[in-house]
Amino acid sequence: MPAVAPASTLPRACRQVLCLDDFEALARRHLPRPIHAYISGAVEDNRSLAANRAAFADLAFRPRVLAGVAQRDLGFELFGRRYAAPIGLAPMGISALSAYRGDVVLAQAAQQAGVPAIMSGSSLIRLEEVMAAAPQTWFQAYLPGELAQIDGLLDRVQAAGVQTLVITVDTPVAANRENNVRAGFSTPLKPSLSLAWQGLSHPRWLLGTFLKTLLRHGMPHFENNYATRGAPILSPSVLRDFSDRAHLAWPHLAAIRKRWTGQLVVKGILAAEDASVARDHGADGLIVSNHGGRQLDGAVAPLRVLASIVRAVPGLPVMLDSGVRRGTDAVKALALGARCVFVGRPFNYAAAVAGQAGVAHGIALLREEISRDMAMLGLTRIADITPACIRPVASAADFPLTENHP
Repeated sequence: MPAVAPASTLPRACRQVLCLDDFEALARRHLPRPIHAYISGAVEDNRSLAANRAAFADLAFRPRVLAGVAQRDLGFELFGRRYAAPIGLAPMGISALSAYRGDVVLAQAAQQAGVPAIMSGSSLIRLEEVMAAAPQTWFQAYLPGELAQIDGLLDRVQAAGVQTLVITVDTPVAANRENNVRAGFSTPLKPSLSLAWQGLSHPRWLLGTFLKTLLRHGMPHFENNYATRGAPILSPSVLRDFSDRAHLAWPHLAAIRKRWTGQLVVKGILAAEDASVARDHGADGLIVSNHGGRQLDGAVAPLRVLASIVRAVPGLPVMLDSGVRRGTDAVKALALGARCVFVGRPFNYAAAVAGQAGVAHGIALLREEISRDMAMLGLTRIADITPACIRPVASAADFPLTENHP
């Protein structure tokens, strides 16, 4: 994986971006307020959103010195493939509305960097187009309402060449995203004078993303909820497409496992009991996640339950998303047993402000942070990151580690 590019070779928008959080301020200026709010916000009082970040502060590092760390290898194995770094791009719905051809941009940047990317089922670009551009992309499915529809979607996903299917299980009903309503974002999108003004007052987005999409590809549709094309983003029937998940239960996962011949990952696990059941139903891997704080407000931060879930399913790859922003965050999650971490919002912002080059810069920044942090901890390989590297701060008794610390 290439190092962080010199500032002089970066797109102008990225030259002052020194960490992932820097992309957010740029995106806030670039994007219409409703779209920025859709990406940045969570639900209700944003308690889980804040708790996800706070959890990382409750762990401190325990560095070792004089370990000879001049050569460091961030590579790791997952599902029979070697990746360049233990980071990936989380699935992000409607990213093609914030960045031109956003799903393709994100997938291609990840593949070129040698890290995994998960395409969202709530996407506005056909799965087949993304897989043609980046064949190693994982696909996250929001399951439709009936077994026949699920079978049709699985046939389509398999025909597209997807090898790793991610089933998101934490969205039985629509979340209460009040921030979206207050900012003027809705599903479906509702034309209004306010929305028109937001477009006109953000001309780079209007010309470079929205109008460019309309002229070249027509009105965006939800393309991948079903075996066939879904509703356009302005259609009232969008609500129906997203409202039929409450009945889903473990037998549906068992049925998917019987049909799906590739890797099967379950995303949205927060309880060790559910982790064990998912393994028993044939899951090849788990992603510990609270949907970035976007579903149940007050849901526990994934980092706080990660170790218990890893212990519940020995030998099963466990990954994590929700709240990762720094290399130090990634290292802490790896020390608690995560195989890798996934990051969402910052890469969405990066794609919005600088396209594929912005996403590549974000990946490189995070990769360099992890490499630097490993050196300061006295480590040279990802496998060396263990609970011995960390300890809870005095007030963080809810982080039971598996090794004793002096």
